[in-house]
Amino acid sequence: MELSINQQALAYLLSAILFILGLKGLTHPSTARRGNVYGMLGMLIAITATLMGRDVQSYGFIIAGVAAGAVIGSILAARIQMTAMPQLVAALHSFVGMAAVLVGIGTFLHHRSADLLNPVLMGEISAGVVIGAITFTGSVIAFGKLQGLLSGAPVKFAGQHLLNALIGLLTVALAVHFAMTGSLLSLIAMTLLALTLGVTLIIPIGGADMPVIISMLNSYSGWAAAATGFTLHNNLLIIVGALVGCSGAILSFIMCRAMNRSIINVIFGGFGSESGGGESAGAQAAEKGVKSASVEDAVYWMEDAGKVIIVPGYGMAVAQAQHSLKELMELLQARGVEVKFAIHPVAGRMPGHMNVLLAEADIPYDNVLEMDEINPEFPGADVVLVVGANDVVNPAAKEDTSSPIYGMPILEAGRARQVYFLKRSMRPGYSGVDNLLFYQENTSLVFGDAKDTIEGMNAALKGGGH
Repeated sequence: MELSINQQALAYLLSAILFILGLKGLTHPSTARRGNVYGMLGMLIAITATLMGRDVQSYGFIIAGVAAGAVIGSILAARIQMTAMPQLVAALHSFVGMAAVLVGIGTFLHHRSADLLNPVLMGEISAGVVIGAITFTGSVIAFGKLQGLLSGAPVKFAGQHLLNALIGLLTVALAVHFAMTGSLLSLIAMTLLALTLGVTLIIPIGGADMPVIISMLNSYSGWAAAATGFTLHNNLLIIVGALVGCSGAILSFIMCRAMNRSIINVIFGGFGSESGGGESAGAQAAEKGVKSASVEDAVYWMEDAGKVIIVPGYGMAVAQAQHSLKELMELLQARGVEVKFAIHPVAGRMPGHMNVLLAEADIPYDNVLEMDEINPEFPGADVVLVVGANDVVNPAAKEDTSSPIYGMPILEAGRARQVYFLKRSMRPGYSGVDNLLFYQENTSLVFGDAKDTIEGMNAALKGGGH
């Protein structure tokens, strides 16, 4: 059965509506599952309508590609750990970017052989190839940083911004020349320069900014898809690309605002690479020592507390401690203790990382509060339990003008009566900035694997504590 143009357009319209409903559903944890279903249904309709269109002449390679993708995707979905989700997202973005590059080049070669080239089409190809190439190599570098294959520290050198500007201008000039002349040499040079620009734009970005960069690369992949839609005259691809591009850009802006930093500052990178002039407050505090505590000390405080606030971070994801935290919450609640979870907008390695982990452990949404909601409650908390978070609770953001994170809004954990920090070591967070909270009078560090430590707390509470 072959769909007519009108029937295919109607199917695409239905898919677009489902994608919009899917995005709306993803705005809140309680509706996220429904949003995912809408998105998957929309994609199923879109793929089916495309395969049944009159432009498809052969299904051989399509079936092979779908089968291979289904097998690989199923294996990844079954085996991937939540700790590796950010790098998986980066890898998926790279696929979108490379697809845009290959579609652009393939379209050019096909139309050139049929003598069907025109400036408008070549302009669309230029946009898709350039954005796609930047997305591809930028996502590969982000994947390398997140996976630990590359250093998470910013890579900076003299004249870096000037070099990026020159590469960018030359890429645009070649794109214009290609659109006007259809030169294969310009296409090759433009593609290589765009691939290089993707690398040079991402290497100076430090680990603390990775959540924003993942979101930005998501936006880039959307614009690459939209440009590809123009090239292929596919209205749905244009709509979906625009949705992804806009939503990714808006999310990046929201996250930057939560960090009290401009999007330009993040894109040009270098966060956490310099500590300013003179000895920082962090360096001075490091000379004062730090208090350590046992599991029993923390349990003693928590079982008699009126309110306990838990601050999860990437360390919780690494230790896979979310289910143990769910049990800890239930044990404390059984003793009449109020338990809440505090989420910073950039906690973890990607947007919503902590929310997804807590939802995976079936922790009620009502117990999970965002930064602006929970900050006024810290002074009334008897205990704050920080599980693997670091930069998002660092008072240096408010107190140390020489700190690279100065000015970033934080979870004000230090205002509670007592803070217990679950840490493997004294190493600073992903940004490399020393945490002044370690050295506050009301803070103690409990060293060890977060999951083991929390399970020890659970055992002590089940045994009656003190």
